[in-house]
Amino acid sequence: MRRLFALAGLLILVKFSAQTWATEDQYIQKFAPYAVEEMEKYKIPASITLAQGLLETGGGQSRLAREGNNHFGIKCKDEWTGRTMRHNDDAPNECFRVYDDPRKSYEDHSIFLANRKYYVGLFRLDMRDYRAWAHGLKKAGYATNPKYAHILISKIEKYKLYEFDNTSSKDVLYTVLKLYPDLKNDRIFMAQLDQSQVKTQPVTLNVPYTQASYAQQQEHVEKTKSEKELLNNILIKNHPNGGRRFVVVPADTDLNFIARKFGLSAGRLRKFNDLNSDRLQKNDIVFLESKGSSGNVPTYRAQVGETMYLISQKFGVKLDKLYAKNRMEEGQQPKAGQIIYLQQKKPRS
Repeated sequence: MRRLFALAGLLILVKFSAQTWATEDQYIQKFAPYAVEEMEKYKIPASITLAQGLLETGGGQSRLAREGNNHFGIKCKDEWTGRTMRHNDDAPNECFRVYDDPRKSYEDHSIFLANRKYYVGLFRLDMRDYRAWAHGLKKAGYATNPKYAHILISKIEKYKLYEFDNTSSKDVLYTVLKLYPDLKNDRIFMAQLDQSQVKTQPVTLNVPYTQASYAQQQEHVEKTKSEKELLNNILIKNHPNGGRRFVVVPADTDLNFIARKFGLSAGRLRKFNDLNSDRLQKNDIVFLESKGSSGNVPTYRAQVGETMYLISQKFGVKLDKLYAKNRMEEGQQPKAGQIIYLQQKKPRS
């Protein structure tokens, strides 16, 4: 009997592990759309951009990527006027660019290549010849590692990143699904899949009879129908703070509806969103994954009537972290015009 239970447990573990992606797979699924967008704008192969991002960030785990949204190790240079961070690289304590959003890092990488004379020759190459691009980057001095081109090519061929060179931003998630077919079981991914092409399905409603005029009854039907259609077509968005997935609730509803729609437990959604109630109101922000410990901008000036909870949702920061950074007691609310610290701890007065 024990052996039977052990075998059953092993099968469950194998099944669970099979649907747990490796870090680099997760990186590809999350950032392939950015690479394809840049390919369309700047004619840089998406496979090259993704492979460079994978390599530079260690699959999204590097300090530069996590703390600075810097996915390509781009240093400050004289022309950079944005935020910076110090990091040990070729030399100790070097200056690196900090971005508000990973997408901006991807675009800056494209601009970096497109606007520097060393890389002009790359743009004469076939956009689908990732091998030529990899060797061209090495020849132009992009990296000092003598094996850099071969490392990029190895990443591209291991993960079939060349598939993204033959897609478009409209179809990129279908390419992701082609490479990772088990994502068909991920409700959040499937909800994201080509949302712009989702067709509204007819809504069937059971409206209880009431003694009212036809006009009043019809108004009630149309209002209910409209709300249900809105809820059935909620779009997943990516927050500037780390690309975290969230939705904006289009009509009053219940947290359990959102949980069922995206295949998450209501308990996890409560934890992700610091919620004490399951009632949701129109325009509420609901995160589908954990918020961050810091914001994507240093500070924010509180507006009239804003609570710490609303600010935590607006910037994707955990509520307890927000209170701690601002040296405030739980439940205390900001005054209009108060500076709220989102990254560093508020200086002691």
